[in-house]
Amino acid sequence: MSNQVDQYMANVDIKWRDAFKTLKEVIDQNIPEGFELDFQYGMPTYVVPFSIYPNGYHCKKDTPLPFISIAAQKHHLALYHMGIYADEDLLKWFQNEYANHIDTKLNMGKSCIRFTNPKKIPFQLIGELVSKMTVDDWIKKYEEQLNMR
Repeated sequence: MSNQVDQYMANVDIKWRDAFKTLKEVIDQNIPEGFELDFQYGMPTYVVPFSIYPNGYHCKKDTPLPFISIAAQKHHLALYHMGIYADEDLLKWFQNEYANHIDTKLNMGKSCIRFTNPKKIPFQLIGELVSKMTVDDWIKKYEEQLNMR
């Protein structure tokens, strides 16, 4: 797995490479204990390992439960944070805080935050966002969402 992440990082376009490396470092430094770095869906992904959550991801049972993924796309860096998709309070907090950290408009989908300028990424805010949900919090939110289906 580490080899896949290393290979991915080595192939990130030079325009995005430093910002992508910093984004990964910020996540590594702030993600709560228990999450592990894996490689899912073609990108580095922080997951809840089977040792903690043996049920795995409902869409693909042989896959650990994903939490945060990061990707370097052609025109942006992407941070996929499943917690903000599942937790409306966390999403609102992030949306409100964003303007306090950076002067660009928030570019976001359901769980995907896109950064189109490598010099305008609110790394401090990302670190805080990453730290706000523990493994237990994520599993609880994830299961609540499954039960709502």
